[in-house]
Amino acid sequence: MVRYVIRDRGYCGQTGVALGARVSQSRQARGPFFKTDWHYPAALRHNLRMSSISRRSLLGASAAGPVLAFSGLDLSAATSGDDAGFKLGIASYSLRKFPRAEAIKMIQRLGLKSVNIKSYHLPLDSTPDQIREARKEFEDAGLIIVGGGNIDFHKDDEADIRHKFEYARLAGMPLLVCAPTTITLPKLQKFVEEYNIKIAVHNHGPKDNFPAPQDALKILKDMDPRCGVCVDVGHTAEAGVQPLDAIRASGSRMLDMHIKDMRVFGDVNSLCDVGDGVLPIADIFRELHKMGYRASVNLEYEINENDPFLGMARSYAYMFGVLAGLKG
Repeated sequence: MVRYVIRDRGYCGQTGVALGARVSQSRQARGPFFKTDWHYPAALRHNLRMSSISRRSLLGASAAGPVLAFSGLDLSAATSGDDAGFKLGIASYSLRKFPRAEAIKMIQRLGLKSVNIKSYHLPLDSTPDQIREARKEFEDAGLIIVGGGNIDFHKDDEADIRHKFEYARLAGMPLLVCAPTTITLPKLQKFVEEYNIKIAVHNHGPKDNFPAPQDALKILKDMDPRCGVCVDVGHTAEAGVQPLDAIRASGSRMLDMHIKDMRVFGDVNSLCDVGDGVLPIADIFRELHKMGYRASVNLEYEINENDPFLGMARSYAYMFGVLAGLKG
């Protein structure tokens, strides 16, 4: 059994039990999503095929609320995304209500290393010195900058495009998760080649230029291989496309991923902690491992924006449990 150690500043040494352990709380305290795997609703069982994890095993987390000041998952006692070939990281958009210094501390408390920086934590209009200082803050905290974004390229303006690539270069971003138009997307190749910075087109559901990854691939297929997609599994489902189908269609063009979950397939109003929903997380991770995907899988946590930490911690505990199951 794998255990995820939660180092609470006030209660050092307490542990949260993962991977198929029974939880001692009463059913009334747990609620419908506190059930152990053999009691899960049929719609959720596919997520637990490889590795079952008691979703509320974090010391009665639902009742604890803000009382638990987690200092992070002790991943050295558990597993690492690297074992599966890819890295579990965070899209800093998840912490959009928090200033950069506080967001960095929260990422550290979660025990993570990889971060994709959103403009909330490094504004696009920052001066070069401000960008360098922000980069230093992330790197001094032991974090690896795996990309930036989501950044829009809606303006058909080479000066605007160059400004954003220059921003990425100074920030040490090897990749830009981006939202271009059908007009600007082909024009980004010139800058990818000049700066050697990859782009990953982020699909954003039915109202977007590219509802699903397959829509962007129609243009990307003839572009430099450093031009690819960021598969957002939630918005892919919103577009009526199965995430696994999008992943397989993307193949080597998949350069980044936003992971999340939802209780009702395709309904972005039903977003929830990873593992509490119907998206096939275990099957997604298994497919990534099978295809040799080695880039980042970044949690983009869009709910509870004013108090996201506990839900994020639960989401990571679930995902690392799935990875432990894949590792066998």
